[in-house]
Amino acid sequence: MKLKKVLWVTFLTMSFLPIMLFTVVVWLAGIQKLNYIKTSYGIEKFDYQNMQNSMQLLSELTKKIHSELEQVAKEDPDKLCDLVYLSEVEKRLEKEASFLVVRKEDEYVYLGGDMEQESWYKYLPEYENVKKSELDNGLYVGGQMQALIKEIDFVDSEGVSGSAYIITKSEILVSLFRSFLVDILLAVFCVLVLTSGIATFWIYRSVSNPLKKLREATQNIKEGNLDFTLGVNRDDTIGELCADFEDMRKRLKQSTEEKLEYDTESKELISNISHDLKTPITAIKGYVEGIMDGVADTPEKMDRYIRTIYNKTNDMDRLINELTFYSKIDTNRIPYTFHRINVAGYFSDCVDEMSLELEAQNIKLQYFNYVDSDVKVIADAEQIKRVINNIVSNSIKYMDKEQGIIIIRIKDVGDFIQVEIEDNGKGIGVKELPYIFDRFYRTDASRNSKQGGSGIGLSIVKKIIEDHGGQIWANSKENTGTVMYFVLRKYQEVPVNE
Repeated sequence: MKLKKVLWVTFLTMSFLPIMLFTVVVWLAGIQKLNYIKTSYGIEKFDYQNMQNSMQLLSELTKKIHSELEQVAKEDPDKLCDLVYLSEVEKRLEKEASFLVVRKEDEYVYLGGDMEQESWYKYLPEYENVKKSELDNGLYVGGQMQALIKEIDFVDSEGVSGSAYIITKSEILVSLFRSFLVDILLAVFCVLVLTSGIATFWIYRSVSNPLKKLREATQNIKEGNLDFTLGVNRDDTIGELCADFEDMRKRLKQSTEEKLEYDTESKELISNISHDLKTPITAIKGYVEGIMDGVADTPEKMDRYIRTIYNKTNDMDRLINELTFYSKIDTNRIPYTFHRINVAGYFSDCVDEMSLELEAQNIKLQYFNYVDSDVKVIADAEQIKRVINNIVSNSIKYMDKEQGIIIIRIKDVGDFIQVEIEDNGKGIGVKELPYIFDRFYRTDASRNSKQGGSGIGLSIVKKIIEDHGGQIWANSKENTGTVMYFVLRKYQEVPVNE
């Protein structure tokens, strides 16, 4: 879930969930309070409608006792003058926050509650002075007293009239509603704490775990450890952040590994170049010392010494050129100049240039062209020549036959021309063949002077061919020879519709 969506859900939750929970809690608290009132005050029929009518609530508190006293007034009115009975009724009324007063004519027979301390006398109605419709709910007294007075008129056995009064103070309503208000406030507090707690926990849980893993990941990177997985799979903003961080870690690891590999290759290159430069330099130094010491005392020896020095200098120049070109490959700065090249003429010239040098090394060069004379390719003539020279030089380096043979074939293979350079050298092992185009890979690890080299010749070849949009591969059989293949796309005229 997106962070924006999370915040919206949290906002809606904090807005509507408290209202819903508050409504439910108030409803449940109201039911509990109603049950409490029913149980505590003995009210049989009591609901929310009663709570809205305060007089009805006060009336319901003493309804049962009021009915009992009415029955006594009809059947045994003298009992209403019995102090023992009246005291018992008083105790029951105390539980309902009420008290009892009995008056016969102008004489008070019984005074309950705090009647003696307060001026209730003037509020008590006269005998049969209450309307019939008011008898059930009673007479409400306002002002400072604020109470509900229920009157039960009677006539004793001697014919003396009297009245019993049940007085219920409205203070009980304040107590009941205060208690109910406290319950509501407590419910509001609990609901707010619960909803905010749930929202806080939800947000904390959705954010804390990924942040903890991110912190551990940054600590690992700080310590140089990149071999770990963040392991956060979520479809939200935090998940996207973790995914980006994981991509960064992978790229950083790849970059670090490439740097280590590059440093290793650079060290190996320096070691190879240093070794291969040392060999011709040592030879040159030896022959120069021979000339200085007069060892080359004949024209023939002098000529042989000078030719050897020249060849060794060429070897040094080739190594330095390879190193220079390698640095251009490593920074993708190979200077290409593409032109349309006639295949037959170009490769024929290349073969002519190499034939004399190969003949001097007792290597027979054979050339076969199977493409039409008008076939052309788009290529850099100088770099393709470098490719051919590197492959041929590699064949010469590993030639182990007295009569070496190198065969160059040019074939038409549809949209491409295919160049095959075959030799009868010692060949390449099956296990080594997949790696021959890797930088610094050498099939001969002994590094003897005859087969020395930087190990980057074929990697340069592969880079040039691929930059031309072609491919290169090889087949080989040990003790038989090797065939190098590469293809270049043919140039084709695109007709223009007029």
